[in-house]
Amino acid sequence: MPAQQEKFDPKFTEHVLNTIGPKCSDRNRVVLGSLIKHIHDFAREVELTVDEWMLGVHFINSIGQASTPIRNEGQRISDVIGLESLVDEIAHKLVTDGTIAPTSSSILGPFWSPNAPFRELGGSIIQDPAPLGKPALMHGKVIDMVTGKGIPNAIFDIWQASANGKYDFQDPENQSDNNLRGKFRTDANGEYHFYMLKPTAYSLPTDGPAGVLLKLLDRHPMRPAHIHLMITHDDYKPVTTQIFPKDDPYLATDTVYAVKDDLVIDFTPREGDPNAKLDLEYSVKLAPKNYDGISPVSQTTIGLMDQTSGQARL
Repeated sequence: MPAQQEKFDPKFTEHVLNTIGPKCSDRNRVVLGSLIKHIHDFAREVELTVDEWMLGVHFINSIGQASTPIRNEGQRISDVIGLESLVDEIAHKLVTDGTIAPTSSSILGPFWSPNAPFRELGGSIIQDPAPLGKPALMHGKVIDMVTGKGIPNAIFDIWQASANGKYDFQDPENQSDNNLRGKFRTDANGEYHFYMLKPTAYSLPTDGPAGVLLKLLDRHPMRPAHIHLMITHDDYKPVTTQIFPKDDPYLATDTVYAVKDDLVIDFTPREGDPNAKLDLEYSVKLAPKNYDGISPVSQTTIGLMDQTSGQARL
């Protein structure tokens, strides 16, 4: 029997890949070559029409048009399709001996700022009144995952949205700079404590391309309530993560797919504290940089940050 005739030119993608020049770096050749191959395979698989391709071009253009120095729509699209969470998993995958592991990572997200101030232990990140917010004392320990001992002088960086679901620079009329942000250094026992708000679920902005994509996918734009954390120490592998109250209704359908089972936490009532009615105890485990049982596959989120502008990425 004669060989089945190919529906599309079987040599086209190979030809495109072969035009990559000799000065292309090995890594760029791998990454961009694979991207080209997968895009060509996708177009053939779905038999992409000219009109659909052009709609895609216009959509990509709209991402750039919607982005500003304080709004990163490209990152938001990556969130909506789960790409940032997948890259985070790849970049933070650790090979362990199966018995111990550091605190799980989660995505950095677009609202981190390098300008958060250092605050004293026992202080508060609540700078502005939040009538609907529920103040809580957050406390715990940063622990060496191998020895189980506390890590003194670790930096505990926290940021969160206000009770209206907005971060400080999204809400300049109601929030001052660095409201609900702060950095704390653990004490001699590796412990920390400060006041913050029980977080509130909020919607991603839907007035741009991300909203268009969510509508096409028939998905909601909600993020479950969460607190962002970044814990660092010179002698340990850093952890960037998020933690989520267990009573949030969007845990299973987080629109950016950042929830992990071991990052779900529980607020409990707090008695006898005039500054807080809720209590949150949360400890973080870090892996020593020289721990032989762990080898990172890629750079950490912190190593990938662009800090040249000194601006938060939105």
